[in-house]
Order: sequence, then structure tokens, then C-alpha cells
Amino acid sequence: MSYSTKSLFGLTVIFSIIFFSCNASNKSGDDSQEKELVSYQGRTEKATFAGGCFWCVEAPYEGIDGVLSVVSGYAGGKEKNPTYSQVSSGQTSHKEAVQVTFDPDVISFSEIIDIYWKLFDPTDAGGSFYDRGSQYESVLYYHDQSQKKVAESSKKMLEESNVFEKPIVTPIVKFTNFYPAEEYHQDYYKKQPKEYKAYRTGSGRDRFIQQHWEVPSSENYKKPSNNELKASLTNLQYQVTMEEATERAFDNTYNDNKEKGLYVCIVSGAPLFSSRDKYESGSGWPSFTKPIDARYLEKPIDRSMGMVRVEVRSKFGDSHVGHVFNDGPEPTGLRYCMNSAAMKFIPLSDMEAEGYGSFLYAVE
Repeated sequence: MSYSTKSLFGLTVIFSIIFFSCNASNKSGDDSQEKELVSYQGRTEKATFAGGCFWCVEAPYEGIDGVLSVVSGYAGGKEKNPTYSQVSSGQTSHKEAVQVTFDPDVISFSEIIDIYWKLFDPTDAGGSFYDRGSQYESVLYYHDQSQKKVAESSKKMLEESNVFEKPIVTPIVKFTNFYPAEEYHQDYYKKQPKEYKAYRTGSGRDRFIQQHWEVPSSENYKKPSNNELKASLTNLQYQVTMEEATERAFDNTYNDNKEKGLYVCIVSGAPLFSSRDKYESGSGWPSFTKPIDARYLEKPIDRSMGMVRVEVRSKFGDSHVGHVFNDGPEPTGLRYCMNSAAMKFIPLSDMEAEGYGSFLYAVE
């Protein structure tokens, strides 16, 4: 179980006040103010799903900003208070599952599910890798009708993406119950790192994931030195990314861009946003409902200008990109208000040649 203190605060009223603001600075303020902010919990939601071994589904969500806790457990069965020995041996109707508690003002259910599909084989109806049986089958549970709608749309888009040759068999089922697993299963990747890595490798999970998706890694997207950045970026690009400046509204490169393609970090080249999720917000800056993958971003608290906001930074570029607000449209309710100067646009026709072919699914 892990907790991200960066997201433990209420933002609804503050966001409504600063609808059109995209200015930024992430400088520290008064320590007492910081303690007050991180001790107040605002809205929370839960996402529950099964994807085989719960150790391998829990770990990828740890440390993502907006994710408040990640718990391994058992879900969907009739038996009360099941044990690991009972579930893993198939003696119950439960499945190994994971429950994520998150702040919807920082990360959306849609983003949580986008990561979920990349953690297992959704075409396997009989279990998960070498763990066989109904207790290891995948299930996406929805907690309300809004989550059901998002889940069904997300599954349909995955089916139409042709990432997998076989049909997607993961069912979308109404949530009924969840029982936390024994303590020794929580954060297993930390407690038993060697065994965890050996299991992922030996089961074939890592190999399968790497064959179908890009796994976010700093090895793929390195940040140049400060001198290199000053030489390669324009003054505006450097000021926005490295000094948290803001370009002018309605006077920037991508606000009116309607071409299909990928928006990548101008510093590291990491993929950030797709044209498919871009919309006209009226703010004067390019706006998106969600990122390609929340694991490519960081979202620290920004207390500059007398306001409390969530900054959006490129994780591997360690660079400022913009802010995220909770006044966006469905399906996420979020508005990622970005600076054009912090990104580079890769047209759909050039993505393959420029090394972004693995992200065609997110654009086409």
C-alpha cells in the first residue's frame, strides 16, 4: 500500500476560480501551509480490477501522482473473508484483484484503465500466463454507471486498435466486494524484489507486455544537459520547460492545430498527448482530456500566484508542461492545459519514421 502526499488535497473550488489560468511556478512556500494542504483529503474514487497475479498489477500503480493507495486482494466472490490459500487454489469464487483509490481531480478513471490494459493479456480467457483457473482470470469491475461507460468505451477502443490479434475477452462486471489480501502480499515487489522479478520474467508476463507496449523508462527518454538544452531550444521553449514560464494564450503553435498526430516532450522526446484527446477548451492553450499514459507525467503541487494548482511535468524530461484542471469534458472531467513550447508535434504520417510507431494505436 502506498500513498502520494502530492495529491491529498481538495481542488474543486480552487479549480473553478482559475479556469483560464495556465501560468506556472513550482517554488516552495511556507512549510505550515504545505502541511495543511497535504493533510486534507478531497474527493476520492476507487477502481477495482483483476489481471492475474495481483503482485504484478499492484506494483505499476505505485508512485503515480493522484493515486492515493493500491491494495492487493480478492474480489467478486461469494465467500466472506477469503484467504490466499483458498483463493489461489481455486476453492472460492473470488479472483486475485487490485483496488486503486485515487483523486479524480488529479488523475481520471480513464487514465487508470489505460494503464490497466497494458499490464496483462486481455485475450486470455483461462487465466493469466502460467497461473491458470478462474481465480486468475481478468475482470474490470465498475463502481458506478459512469465507470461502466468509460470502461466499455475503453475496451471498444482497445478492440479497434488492433494491438492484439485475438479478441479482448476481459469482462466488465458490476463491483460487489473486495477483501484486502494478507499483509505479506502488500507491496510484494518491495518486500521480495528478487522473487517478484523472477516471477514476472518466468511467467512470461514481462515478455508479453514488451511485445505489445512500450514500457515507460528513462532509458528511452533521456534529459540533455542544461547547456545542450540552451543550445537546442528557443528562448521561449527553455523558459517554459526549465523556468516554468507560460506562453501567450491564443498566440502559440498548437492551440489551433487539428492535425492527427502525437505531442511529445520537447526536452526528452517522451510521448505525452494524442490528437485524439485534444479539444477546444477556449482557454487559448492546447488542451487535452488525458495523457497518453499517466506514467510519463508527474503532477506536483503548485502554490504560486496565491493559488493551489496541479502542475503537469514531463517525468523523463523533468520539465514543466502546464497544469491540469477539473473543468474538462467527459470522459475524464479533466482539462490538461499545456504550453505548445513544451511539446513537439509528430504528424501521424511521420510517427513510424521518427520511432513512435508503437503509439499509432493512440492516434489512429
